[in-house]
Amino acid sequence: MAAIEEQPRNLNNPNYPITHIETPKNRRLSLTGLWFKDQQLKNAIFKLQQHQTTSHNVQRADVKTLILGDDLFSLISDENLEFILSKVPILQHVLLSLVCKRWYYVLGKFRRSICLLDWGFLVSGRFTGRFSGLSEVNLIPASFRSSLSSGIVFSHKIVKINVDAEFVSEGLLGKEGVLGVDLIGNGLKVIGNGCPNLRKLSLVNASEKGLGFVAECCVMLQELEVHCCEDMVLRSVSKFKNLQILKLSCCVEGLYESMVSDIGMTILAQGCRRLVKLELSGCEGSYDGIKAVGQCCQMLEELTVSRHRMDGGWLSALSFCGNLKTLRLQSCESIDVCPGPDEHLGSCPALEELHLERCQVRDKDSARALFLVCESVREISFRDCWGLEDDSFRYAAMCRRVKSISLEGCSLLTTEGLDSVVHNWKELEILKVVSCNSIKDSHITPELANLFSVLKELKWRPDSRCLLASSLAGTGVGKKGGRFFKRVVNMMDKRK
Repeated sequence: MAAIEEQPRNLNNPNYPITHIETPKNRRLSLTGLWFKDQQLKNAIFKLQQHQTTSHNVQRADVKTLILGDDLFSLISDENLEFILSKVPILQHVLLSLVCKRWYYVLGKFRRSICLLDWGFLVSGRFTGRFSGLSEVNLIPASFRSSLSSGIVFSHKIVKINVDAEFVSEGLLGKEGVLGVDLIGNGLKVIGNGCPNLRKLSLVNASEKGLGFVAECCVMLQELEVHCCEDMVLRSVSKFKNLQILKLSCCVEGLYESMVSDIGMTILAQGCRRLVKLELSGCEGSYDGIKAVGQCCQMLEELTVSRHRMDGGWLSALSFCGNLKTLRLQSCESIDVCPGPDEHLGSCPALEELHLERCQVRDKDSARALFLVCESVREISFRDCWGLEDDSFRYAAMCRRVKSISLEGCSLLTTEGLDSVVHNWKELEILKVVSCNSIKDSHITPELANLFSVLKELKWRPDSRCLLASSLAGTGVGKKGGRFFKRVVNMMDKRK
């Protein structure tokens, strides 16, 4: 037979006969076809391996065979398992931790913050064994003696516990309701050894030794909240060289009571020179303590004074806080009982925000001294302040650079008092008036109305009763059941 030589196809010639026909065998497989083909190959190899193992009966310790029912995740290293579980949403970590002990401990490494409820869990060693990557720890709820069998529930914004009647005397828990200093110190040693990357810590009734151990181990701690502390405990607090945010709470009504004076604040200021935010709650002291904080903590930008028991004249020490930008006064029965003469007050040149919440401002002299010290402020906020009358509020006109004013729950302030002050603020852009029942829409002057038209933001809800009446207009609510009784009378007439 003569050999037939296949000629190359001329693509430009349409009359050239097509001798090659595409068949299903040489057709390109789709993704589904590739998957089934790959699965068939794997099944064939798997059956071949099983057949060889059964026929030769070869058992080697270093060879792992695939048997249905084994834990396949045991073949994955801890690093790879952590990488896989890190992609799972945090809300599912609790369910996944119930799979096995290995997953239980691996998922515990992802936890960054925790609020401890049982002190025994901490001192047992299981706490740091499971949660080795913590950066925020709150020990406050576990620091109080709790009895689950008791029906007395003590609730506060920082803790909610069941207490025994023997721990409650005259409505105050006191030191009897808090764990002992030695027991707290043992727990702090566990925290120091097991949480070297700690960034935030909240605790109660700490000892100087226990807190000093945490300062040596957790050198990167930046935020600290200490309740029920004394002056000498602040010697350990001053050892946190990188501390930036500090809250000291010495007195909480009905819960505990302690004392921090000028001595403690001076010790604190000399050690914590990088403080940016400082909150003093229930602290005693005077001009000297605030002055030491202002001179040593030159990076301080925010100061919060809550329920203070300081002596008169402390306001004048704020002038030493050269970089202070925000001043907050909360739940203070008096601002300053004796502010002193005006020439000794000084001012805070960098101050931008002044916030007063639930404070007594009946004393006109202390209110005047406060606005003198804060004369460069740009934002003023009054919230639920008692005694803020027109005469006291007029001193706010000394702050010429105000851009924002917020008044909420100031029931004694009138429209006339507001009108007399806001016209002095040439840079005013934001005005918020909420639940100030003595400010009436009918008393708004044309000048005040013109000011409203040029503001960037206006929130005007002074009288809550008028707002409620306007929102219920036409609904029939508030008519003392008038519509209901009319319907009843009409029905009775029809029956007759």
